[in-house]
Amino acid sequence: MKSIISEIFQESARVRETFITESLETLIEVINQLIEVIKRGDKILLFGNGGSAADAQHIAAEFVNRYRIERRPLPALALTTDTSILTAIGNDYNFNDIFSKQIQALGRKGDAAIGISTSGNSTNVNNGLKIAREIGLVTVGLGGAPNSPMKNCCDHYLSVHGSITPRIQETHTIIGHTIIEILDLKLFG
Repeated sequence: MKSIISEIFQESARVRETFITESLETLIEVINQLIEVIKRGDKILLFGNGGSAADAQHIAAEFVNRYRIERRPLPALALTTDTSILTAIGNDYNFNDIFSKQIQALGRKGDAAIGISTSGNSTNVNNGLKIAREIGLVTVGLGGAPNSPMKNCCDHYLSVHGSITPRIQETHTIIGHTIIEILDLKLFG
């Protein structure tokens, strides 16, 4: 058991280290873009499926409530929380439209959309990013494989290399925390 636990922690560290080595500059660009979104008074829309839906909700909560410092609430919304909207769109149209329709209704030029998918292959997430980009939102894909379809659907693609979904998700969480922490420091000191 000790060796399995140790390997889990070591693999998680390897995935995070690979991400930061390969994607630090892109992460800085994303943070700077999100700072501008918040400065303008625009909002951040987040979305994903399963564990990525939970990540979207978690990150949105950190923006709206607070993270490490006391500051005003920041405008962010997880598009994964309204079961009536999700099931109506899924039933009346298609599950692949659950995020794109919400972005059409709620997104405005100048907002940001952050789509999360450990594989980068989630059709509904990628459709949401495509529509967001067409409308003029800053689009960020938080994905897995470096050449996933998500890469072509967004302005900024944060690729987390790994073959184990939980290790990718752990890195997505620290990316979300890092974005909020640096944004808070830059905007609120």
